[in-house]
Amino acid sequence: MNMFLHELKAYRKSTIIWTLALMALAILFLSMFPSFSREAEDFKKLLEGYPETIRRALGLSVENIGSILGFYSYIFLYISLVGAIQAMNLGTSIVSKEVRDKTADFLLTKPVTRSEIMTAKLLAALTSLVITNAVYLATAITMASLVETKEFNTKIFVLLSLTLLFLQLIFLALGTIISVLIPKIKAVLPTSLGSVFAFFIIGALASTTGDDALRYISPFKYFDFAYIVQNSRYESSFVIVAIAFIAVAITASYFIYSKRDIHAV
Repeated sequence: MNMFLHELKAYRKSTIIWTLALMALAILFLSMFPSFSREAEDFKKLLEGYPETIRRALGLSVENIGSILGFYSYIFLYISLVGAIQAMNLGTSIVSKEVRDKTADFLLTKPVTRSEIMTAKLLAALTSLVITNAVYLATAITMASLVETKEFNTKIFVLLSLTLLFLQLIFLALGTIISVLIPKIKAVLPTSLGSVFAFFIIGALASTTGDDALRYISPFKYFDFAYIVQNSRYESSFVIVAIAFIAVAITASYFIYSKRDIHAV
């Protein structure tokens, strides 16, 4: 419990910053909806002039762009990009920060197992993400209710918003396995940015080519927003792949961390 609270306190500042950033994006983007919806028909005509591949890459759906759910699906792609960076940043720092701060050998002299250390760190990171998502979801729903005068499907709105947490869990697991495989990461943020943007670009390519195989490579395409809006559910095959990846990555992280040599400072 002491380790968990210590790690949670260490993440406090970054949690507040990332949460405020996501709240600001939600408020900024959703505040544009009233003026956007008034010009929706003109914007649809403009979008129809773009090649379909470009519209797919940008996550634009001409048919639904004038509704709050369609508009939210479009802006949420970029909100999830920021959220993914937060989770990747947490994951890659879980083990590497101990090596970077030269506290790894000191930590392991304590009467705790490596599994307990990893569990405390992961639970603290998970708590940080849950807090961020709870505050973000409350902000997004409040803003959507304020800017949309018509009734909309709250269930679909929540399903879209929850994909942020699922995406973050994937990148948290990815960052964690990278952290134990390459513990001497000198700069966490560049590593996180590079990884997240690489998968984002792969996701854009998957959209332009229509290749489902590429969708399995990029976590950004595990949740098709147009599909969620139309069917009020997630695609089960991608949910299964996401859960399997998280389970394998976390299990492997525990195993590698428990067996790895920790060099004394």
